[in-house]
Amino acid sequence: MSDCACHHDAKNAQERRILKIALALNAAMAVIGGIAGWIADSTGLLADALDMLSDAIAYTIGLVAIGRAARFKANAALLSGSVLLALGLGVLAEVGRRVVHGAEPASSWMIGTALLSLVVNVTVLRLLAPLKTGGVHLRATWLFTRADVVANLGVILAGGLVLWLHSPYPDFMIGTLIGLYVIKESFEILRDARRARQGAGT
Repeated sequence: MSDCACHHDAKNAQERRILKIALALNAAMAVIGGIAGWIADSTGLLADALDMLSDAIAYTIGLVAIGRAARFKANAALLSGSVLLALGLGVLAEVGRRVVHGAEPASSWMIGTALLSLVVNVTVLRLLAPLKTGGVHLRATWLFTRADVVANLGVILAGGLVLWLHSPYPDFMIGTLIGLYVIKESFEILRDARRARQGAGT
């Protein structure tokens, strides 16, 4: 019995360490990306920064959920998915506002910031790999980061197209795609959370 308890304590300690590192990295990139997106007038970077912020929220919830009951973990994942859905809808609204009022995104800021975010997210994704088969709250954190890697690549591509075409529309397009992808991920997490709640009993 004591060996089993020690095993769970060690596992929880490892999960906390990984999530704390991921939280610090994503919170830092959310701030950096948000500032860069504002300076660059880039919908794509702002969307990417919001995505990083949603990750930081997910890691915080994941940390709180460690060692808790299955029902608590399911509720934590449900909250994460709901926050992600709200942020995705907010991104789409911001894209619409910029299409109407116009924008002049700076491609160099887009590409440089997205490359930095990509390095951070690949690092975090590797850290989180052992957790993706864990509880639903931990799977949610891995899904968030997987979405970020795709988003980073999209922003880099959009930055190149903005430079090449001298048009803001590639930035609007990637902002829209990130928003839609975030919404898709939120539904996946919400689905997993509902299944976990049913398994834990309501």
